Amino acid sequence: MAPVPISPLKIGHIDDVQELRKSKSKIPERFLRDITERPTLVTPESSSSLSDIPIIDFSKLSKGNKDELVSELVRLLTACEEWGFFQVINHGIELSLLDKMEKVAKEFFMLPFAEKQKYPMAPGTVQGYGQAFVFSEDQKLDWCNMFALGVEPKFMRNPKLWPTKPENFSETVEAYSSEVRKLCQSLLKYIGMTLGLKGDVLNEMFGVAVQAVRMNYYPPCSRPDLVLGLSPHSDGSALTVLQERKGSSIGLQILKDNRWVSVQPIPNALVINIGDTIEVLTNGKYKSVEHRAVTHKHKDRLSIVTFYAPSYEIELGPMPELVDENNTCKFRRYNHGEYSKHYVTNKLQGKKTLEFAKIQTNNSN
Repeated sequence: MAPVPISPLKIGHIDDVQELRKSKSKIPERFLRDITERPTLVTPESSSSLSDIPIIDFSKLSKGNKDELVSELVRLLTACEEWGFFQVINHGIELSLLDKMEKVAKEFFMLPFAEKQKYPMAPGTVQGYGQAFVFSEDQKLDWCNMFALGVEPKFMRNPKLWPTKPENFSETVEAYSSEVRKLCQSLLKYIGMTLGLKGDVLNEMFGVAVQAVRMNYYPPCSRPDLVLGLSPHSDGSALTVLQERKGSSIGLQILKDNRWVSVQPIPNALVINIGDTIEVLTNGKYKSVEHRAVTHKHKDRLSIVTFYAPSYEIELGPMPELVDENNTCKFRRYNHGEYSKHYVTNKLQGKKTLEFAKIQTNNSN
């Protein structure tokens, strides 16, 4: 969520999907996807397409005996190497805090439209209320309302965008973000262990890590087969932490073996995914994975997403320990702030942003 100076953009009129839902008006053309992009939806008949992504028991990593630690590290390695996604149970964050975060996020989205408009997401930026990653008038829109805030370091925050309603919103986001930050730091330490790295290398390398939170609200849609809740993309972060409101429709889909599969969230678990930064640092051993969101005809969905990444000052590239003659260097070194700027000023288009960092090989003879 780098603060990016943006030249004026012509993005056209963007309908608010909650207001569209209320008015029961026809879905505007800008939301209708081309045939090749239209989603496969979860139905009772397609329950076999639900993905059992790996489950990591965090308590075995943090408090387990030696055998439990080793066993869980093997599971974590497999999850990072083969999936890029996993669910964390027994993560140590108070369930009452998760409930409070869900409550204030839902209450914010249920505010009158005029109240939410006091915190607008300016075109080309990614903080505030609205739709992010919209850069042109002919761009397809997602069936989603977003509210995003920079959290850490403090200079990332835009105080004008932190709402006064609902009550306790700011305090809840602060408390929640602090706990999620600790979880990300712990996970990075254990991910480092799966790579055979000594000490707490990743956290030390990150400096004062950047953290942002984005709340996504997907109202029901009369034609979920024609729209996407969120366009396919990988995350520019190192780690992303996803919390889904209990009772939400199944919406997250990940690209696994060239097929979109839906993720069934476990109650009170958090879904973690590897971002582009980890793919670069591990020289492609652990890959970020494309994912998207789909909508539902009758049920809404609320997700709370935390992005955790290195300081903008940090220079990044593959770690020397993970480059050798059998695994040559796949990415150039770059400044993370420069990469973040590149990420937020591009449309969500699969893993296209990662091309920024790839070393282009010349295969011609």
